Amino acid sequence: MPADTLFHRITDYASRPDPYPLYAELREAGVARQEDGSYLVGTYHEVEALLHDPRVSSDRRNRIPPEEPGGGLPPSFIGLDDPEHHRLRGLAMRSFGPPHTPGRVDALQGEMSRIVADLIAGLRDKDRIDIVDDFAYPLPVAVICRLLGVPTEDEPQFREWSNAIVAGFDPTPGEDPADRERAAAEARKAMGLYLGGLAERRRTEPSDDMLSAFVGGDGSGGQLTQLEIMATSVLLLIAGHETTVNLITNGVLTLLRYPSQLERLRQDPALMPRAVEELLRYEPPVQLLPQRTPLADIEVAGVTVPKGAPLILVLAAANRDPRRFTDPDHFDPGRQDIQHLGFGSGIHSCFGAPMARLEAQIALTELIRHLDGPRLVEDPPPYRRSPVLRGPRHLLITHDRAGA
Repeated sequence: MPADTLFHRITDYASRPDPYPLYAELREAGVARQEDGSYLVGTYHEVEALLHDPRVSSDRRNRIPPEEPGGGLPPSFIGLDDPEHHRLRGLAMRSFGPPHTPGRVDALQGEMSRIVADLIAGLRDKDRIDIVDDFAYPLPVAVICRLLGVPTEDEPQFREWSNAIVAGFDPTPGEDPADRERAAAEARKAMGLYLGGLAERRRTEPSDDMLSAFVGGDGSGGQLTQLEIMATSVLLLIAGHETTVNLITNGVLTLLRYPSQLERLRQDPALMPRAVEELLRYEPPVQLLPQRTPLADIEVAGVTVPKGAPLILVLAAANRDPRRFTDPDHFDPGRQDIQHLGFGSGIHSCFGAPMARLEAQIALTELIRHLDGPRLVEDPPPYRRSPVLRGPRHLLITHDRAGA
């Protein structure tokens, strides 16, 4: 088929269980211009270069007219360009990771292990487990609530808001997507108002959580405004939740499809950090980035992508480029060459990657240790509808024994 039908076929729900043959077709096509004037890129070196190219914008206002001012939150830094992106991300990163707060994520390791242990304890008496609903979905919400300093008694409300926001990415057939988008926007606003109120309390009652760090500033005069604190906190929850759910669920699915590798990890748990990196290459939680725009004409692999044209970077295709990786369609948790693009690259590389990595390492290690003889009920499982955030909507497994 001609290259200009590729994006339609990639985004077709029928392709969700296995889009990888279409990604291979994209790599062969090079830079694929689509009927609507957009350009698809799926080769590793070209995608990596574009992720680092300052002429490629992530600001949606360069693609569509800006919206009228309303009661919603301002754009988070993920959808802005430098210098505003650098300012907001820099202020947030000082509270989250190295070099200013190098121990924040590591300090959560014990809490993550306790949350995982509690969730696994709830699986012991179940003959059939849904890895998504029973495990991968509630874990990151609980972790991010701990990170931000949300009181435990308010976590159920956060799960409700998170449910509504996530549903906005995944409309069901026959449902008006606008209805879910409105509900998601309302939930996002409610979550932002709650977090803004909690941040205000931290000004007079500081703790060791991230909201306290946000309101305290960076020590050199830089500080997030109240609206920026709200937008950044909501981004942390939504982006951190979505990537981690897919990373864990795709990880379980892949390991059950590769039983010899599952057994290898059971015998050698120290291999798990490398295995998670291989999962990020092999089945990345974010498959493609549809929101890039060139600010000038850019030549990519001999093709001129004109200024203002929608540019779609297919990370999952790049991660299996045979010109970059040996035997790329094979899952190998011991792989040595593993410079994947699973968390993007460049200035917009995933803000929460250290936390997602640690959550996945702990979650998969403990599941492997506690579930005896896990087996898939259905393969392929039912997938979520989103082609961007690709992962099973449910992943049902049975097992011989849970908990040991």
